[in-house]
Amino acid sequence: MTIGSQIAWDDTVLPFQLDRSSIRGRVARLDGVLENVLRQHNYPPQIEALVAEATLLTALIGQSVKLRWKLSLQIRGKGPARLIATDYYGPQEPGEPARIRAYASFDPDALDPEADPFSQIGQGYFAVMLDQGKDMLPYQGFTPLTGGSLCACAETYFAQSEQLPTRFSLSFGRSSQPGRGPHWRGGGVMLQHMPKAGMGVAAEGGSGEGGLLAHSDILAGEEGEDWNRANLLLDTVEELELVGPSVTPSELLVRLFHEEEPRVFEAQTVRFGCSCSEDKVRNTMSIYSQKDIAKMTTAEGVVTADCQFCGAHYEMDPKTLGFEGTNG
Repeated sequence: MTIGSQIAWDDTVLPFQLDRSSIRGRVARLDGVLENVLRQHNYPPQIEALVAEATLLTALIGQSVKLRWKLSLQIRGKGPARLIATDYYGPQEPGEPARIRAYASFDPDALDPEADPFSQIGQGYFAVMLDQGKDMLPYQGFTPLTGGSLCACAETYFAQSEQLPTRFSLSFGRSSQPGRGPHWRGGGVMLQHMPKAGMGVAAEGGSGEGGLLAHSDILAGEEGEDWNRANLLLDTVEELELVGPSVTPSELLVRLFHEEEPRVFEAQTVRFGCSCSEDKVRNTMSIYSQKDIAKMTTAEGVVTADCQFCGAHYEMDPKTLGFEGTNG
C-alpha cells in the first residue's frame, strides 16, 4: 500500500453493509484525531486507555448522526476515574469533516497503577446523549457500567436502550512509523443488526449481567445464526489489522467478511475539533454577579478560563463580565 492511500484512510469512518444478512457496520481509523485528543493532557496510562477507547466508540457511533447534530458519550463512576466525556459534532455541510473532542476527570492520588483501566471507574453509568439542534428535545439514554470494558458497556446500551444487537472490536496504542516519532493510532469495527418490524424482545429482564438484555434475547432463528456467524468472523481480526496502516479498511472488510458480501458506502472524514470560544465563556460568566466575578479575578487583574477539552486559555477583563447585581 502506498503512503498516499494510507493517509487517505487516516481519520475516517467507513460505513458498510453485509448483503448476505441484515447486518451493517463501520470501520474507524483514528490517527491525528487520537493524537490531538491525548496530547492536550498529561494523562496517566490508565486514563489514556479509557479516553482512547471512548474516542473510538464515539467515532463509530457518531458516524450515523445527521448534519449539525451532536452526539456525546459520558462515563461517570465513583472510582478514581470520575468522568470520561466525548463529543461528536456532525458535519456542518455535506462533504465536510465531522469533529471529535474528549477529556477525562480523575483523582490521580487514588489511581492504582497495577489495576485494569476499566476497574478505575467503579460503579456508575454509561450515557449516550444526542442533541438534534434548536427547538428539538435532546435524547438521553443510560445503562449501568457492566462487562469489564467501555466496549461492553456500549454493546449493553444498544441492546437495552435501542434493542439493537451491537458488537465492537477495538485496538489502540502508540505507534512508531518510519520518518515519524511515536504517536497514537487506533482502529475498530462496529457490527449492528439492522432493526426489523416486530423483532421480539424479552418481556421481563434479559440474560445479561444484572438482568440486562443480551444479543440472544433479541435475535433468534436465522437472524441469530447470521449474527453469530458475523461475530465469529470478527473474532479472527488481529490488532494490527484494526489499527493499520498496512491494511486499508476496505481490504480489512474483504479479509473478514468476503463470504458475507460486504458493500461499502462513502467514508466520513473526522478531525479533532472543539466548540469552545471566548463568547461562550462570556455567556457562562453572565450568570455571576460582579461580586462573584471579583472573587474569580487574579492578582494580575484578569479572569481566566481553560477549556477542559482542548486546553485553550482565555483571559478577560472582569469589568466586561457578569451582571450588575451585588448579591452573591
